[in-house]
Amino acid sequence: MYAALWRVLPGPWWVRALILLVLLAALLFVLATWVFPWVDTMLNPQEVTVGSTSAGGAR
Repeated sequence: MYAALWRVLPGPWWVRALILLVLLAALLFVLATWVFPWVDTMLNPQEVTVGSTSAGGAR
């Protein structure tokens, strides 16, 4: 798949690398802006307390 993408992109290797970096940055931007917040609303986080201390608890 990556070889096919590399062959489809125009230009010398440095132009291809630049195009791939821009596409990667755009993908990460879309994921962080819209996809991850949408998925976060679908998940049901639980209230978890780690390392709580109690009067008679073991240490």
